Amino acid sequence: MNDSDVSKQIQQMVRFIRQEAEEKANEINVSAEEEFNIEKLQLVEAEKKKIRQEYERKEKQVDVRKKIEYSMQLNASRIKVLQAQDDLVSSMKEAAAKELLRVSHDHHSYKTLLKDLIVQSLLRLKEPAVLLRCRREDLELVESVLDAAKDEYTEKAGVHSPEIIVDSKVYLPPAPSHHNAHDRYCSGGVVLASRDGKIVFENTLDARLDVVFRKKLPEIRKRLFGQIAA
Repeated sequence: MNDSDVSKQIQQMVRFIRQEAEEKANEINVSAEEEFNIEKLQLVEAEKKKIRQEYERKEKQVDVRKKIEYSMQLNASRIKVLQAQDDLVSSMKEAAAKELLRVSHDHHSYKTLLKDLIVQSLLRLKEPAVLLRCRREDLELVESVLDAAKDEYTEKAGVHSPEIIVDSKVYLPPAPSHHNAHDRYCSGGVVLASRDGKIVFENTLDARLDVVFRKKLPEIRKRLFGQIAA
């Protein structure tokens, strides 16, 4: 084999090796590009997932804020409604209290009412001796019905006539007026207590209004506001 043949064989081997290397390099490039594309796709999907999760988180936060705001607005509306209802009920009670002031203006009927209130108080206390307090302006009327009240109580309770001591030193507050609008007041009636002061029965017109109003309040609310007040 001459030098020319050897040279040709070497060139063929070089071309073969170069071709093999090029093919291998192409394979590596293709594989690397595939891996790169897969990794890129995974990164893109991971980023998309992260963005979706962040969006969902913020969407939930917005939804929670909306629910909180709606709940606060609803509660505020309910409070306003309840306040309006309370104001209306209070105005009704104030109107009723003003009407009570007229009761004592009719001396004849008020005298009978005082006697009935004293009898009722005696029946509640069932004490042999009691202390009675009234308004200063009612003192004369109260003293005029004491005997009749004692007789009626004695007949109803089946006991001896009680001793009624009218307190002439401490009186119940007077009726409200423009001069004492913010002071304690009493629209009429009496307060009876046992001699030792341990048992007290407040039977003023204002106290009776409070009792009736508390007892009738559910019915009043139902009539005024229907099922809303239930």
